[in-house]
Amino acid sequence: MRPESARESPFLLTNTDEYSRWRDRKLGSRPRDANDLMVEVANPLALTLEERRALVSRCRQFNMAIYRSPWTEADKRIPRALGAQLGLQRLDANWLADEDGISPISVATPSGGRADFIPYTDRAIKWHTDGYYHPEARCIRGMVLHCVRSAAEGGDTALLDHELAYIAVRDTNVHWLHALMEPDAMTIPARMGSDGVSRAAQSGPVFSVDPVSGELHMRYTARTRSVNWKGDPATQDAAVFLQSLMAGSENIHRLRLEPGMGLVCNNVLHERTGFVDDPSNPRLLYRARYLDRVCRD
Repeated sequence: MRPESARESPFLLTNTDEYSRWRDRKLGSRPRDANDLMVEVANPLALTLEERRALVSRCRQFNMAIYRSPWTEADKRIPRALGAQLGLQRLDANWLADEDGISPISVATPSGGRADFIPYTDRAIKWHTDGYYHPEARCIRGMVLHCVRSAAEGGDTALLDHELAYIAVRDTNVHWLHALMEPDAMTIPARMGSDGVSRAAQSGPVFSVDPVSGELHMRYTARTRSVNWKGDPATQDAAVFLQSLMAGSENIHRLRLEPGMGLVCNNVLHERTGFVDDPSNPRLLYRARYLDRVCRD
């Protein structure tokens, strides 16, 4: 189902025959529900051959897999080791991550810098792909999200394979897809700090095709603040369509990550509901983001 090279990629708008064949296979093998994404893992630090194959297979087919394990302790080796076993090597050590490059996703104290960013609060996070504000050289292609503790209420995750979003746009209006693949389709304004610009403005396409592998990448946020869409009608209409798609697509899978569970994915679209913490046992997830995709073998 995956392209063998960029030249044969079904995501190139000129490859209509390749797209038609790939689309039929993709739609015919969609997961029915979140259970189709699930893999039981005895030890995420040392996957068995069967466990690894099951995770890789789901990521190759669905761009994501959910694992469930008995490992519920706060051990940051888990996301790193799990990722390494699946071909995820180039960790994106963003400035809010810990020194080891792993981000502890929990409600931050008001005095810390993390409290200014939604993932580190108890608020809902709208649909997005990780690193949508990054330049192309730091494109986030893979991610591991491991749950140590869940919230007392809420904090559920919703997932949507970005390849299915691509199909929905292309089948509805190919001109919208042309617009979303333009290098200035979506711009994230500069982030200002106390000393001036702390992150420059970043423009880029929503959908892009890797020039070597031919794989599809999506860069997206449903936020209405801190994002500027190109002003032409096709881009504006496409942005509205994406919002409506994520409001009710039949291909969205919703679940609650419980302790020992986690997500491995090729940076699919995802959102999080707001939550209420148990003060004595607050929600904690470990997030590792990579410049790599999950391996294909």
